Amino acid sequence: MTDEIKVKQLQEEISIEQKAETKNNKYLIIGIVAGILILAAVVVATIFLVRADKDVTAQIRDIFIILMALTSLVLGIALVVLIVQLAILINLLQNEIRPILDSTTETVNTLKGTTQFLSNNLTEPVIKLNEYLAMFKRIIKPSKK
Repeated sequence: MTDEIKVKQLQEEISIEQKAETKNNKYLIIGIVAGILILAAVVVATIFLVRADKDVTAQIRDIFIILMALTSLVLGIALVVLIVQLAILINLLQNEIRPILDSTTETVNTLKGTTQFLSNNLTEPVIKLNEYLAMFKRIIKPSKK
């Protein structure tokens, strides 16, 4: 029965992975179709602008210049926000994470000292005691050879 349960679980995992892959393929196809439609719209708009009057073309050019300026403004603001966030991250790393790392290093060093102390004062005497007991046992009961 456990083998059947494992087989069913594996089949469920495989079906979940296939569904996720199908979903990813669906998004990929939608993205490709959207890209093709945008490219077609740009080509149609270019043909329209070539055939249009100079006044219409100039007005559309001016609108695009304004849109590009607004886009540049938004990108500039986004860069400023990014730089501020980076400064906050650097401050966090220097003032909060470094002390944690220092205390962790101190704890590790204390642990090393503790293990050396235990090794010198507990483990070595027990090993020596076992050696002496084995030697004493060997003296009392000589082997039969």
